[in-house]
Amino acid sequence: MNRKFKNNRSKYLIAWLPGDGVGVDVLDATKIVLDKINLNAEYIHGDIGWEFWCKEGDAFPERTIDLLKKVDAAMFGAITSKPVKTAEAELVPELKGKGLTYRSPIVRMRQLFDLYNCLRPCKGYPNNPLNYKEGIDLVVFRENTEDLYSGVEFNPVPASLAEVLSRESKPFAPFKDLRGDQYAISVKVNTHRGCERILRAAFDFSRKFGRKKVTVVHKANVVRATDGLFLDTAREIAREYPEIQMDEANVDAICMWLLKNPLNYDVLVAPNLYGDIISDLCAQMVGGLGFACSGNIGENLAVFEPSHGSAPKYAGQYKVNPIASILAAKMMLDWLGEEQKGAAVEKAVAEVVKEGKVRTYDMGGSNTTLEIGEAVAAKL
Repeated sequence: MNRKFKNNRSKYLIAWLPGDGVGVDVLDATKIVLDKINLNAEYIHGDIGWEFWCKEGDAFPERTIDLLKKVDAAMFGAITSKPVKTAEAELVPELKGKGLTYRSPIVRMRQLFDLYNCLRPCKGYPNNPLNYKEGIDLVVFRENTEDLYSGVEFNPVPASLAEVLSRESKPFAPFKDLRGDQYAISVKVNTHRGCERILRAAFDFSRKFGRKKVTVVHKANVVRATDGLFLDTAREIAREYPEIQMDEANVDAICMWLLKNPLNYDVLVAPNLYGDIISDLCAQMVGGLGFACSGNIGENLAVFEPSHGSAPKYAGQYKVNPIASILAAKMMLDWLGEEQKGAAVEKAVAEVVKEGKVRTYDMGGSNTTLEIGEAVAAKL
């Protein structure tokens, strides 16, 4: 997944997007590690998150969008998201009543920059007391721009659409004669292009790194149109990779089988919602969200982040585990073509976990976020 650079420069340009809550804390620890490896980079702060929604009515300001158009990659911390009505209530008084609608800035970022590949490695490092089983090494490919996260939603439902649904849904009785104010709709959108490129990314990764099996996660037996398209596309693409076994699994069944036999799985690929669910399940089996890193990858930009939320109650306490963010930086290094530096960072993380001398509260220790960063940096 090496970066295709837009311009020849003497150093990398990295957007630094702490966001909300503990996003600031974990990126501070990550910066300690990146400074130690002497990455030739300039880190440019970008405004994003709840603070800017409350003050400006935009959690993803245009200035930050412009920044992301110029950089080679971005490190992102965490975002606080709240229900729409709560969001409206917390706007500064002069912005209330303007018809502003809160949308998650990370979802908007993924769609605006076409960051279609959400890559989530879930690896159990030896001597992690939170490991479900030793030897788990899973990689989840999640389509990142379509499916039920497409943002096509209606509440209330326009009268014209309600009429169409009432007419076309027969014999499904619950839709008959409903008014638009009695139900809400979120549209599940899958395209052949969207399915093909995430599936191909999973198979290409497997071929490059010698992975033997790709499990395609779906619910095509019930969600026949959209998930059927995903599964049919997978079967087409799998024929181009005869050395890789393709496995198929319903999303509900895979959650059971992953818990029962996680070592039977290797690479998993799924539409957006299912990928979100199973990647959190896989993360929990290797230590929880404190170990769950994520890359949002497109053709010209990639944004790397820990998978956890902003945890406002811990903000500024430097209490939470930054390993997910440090491993996200490892992914960024790989994207930039700095694989040796990335491998060194992962090795340092593994050594700190194995020694067990420096641990945050989730691992049964009492060390701070920054002390974890310092411990990893000391191994480099």
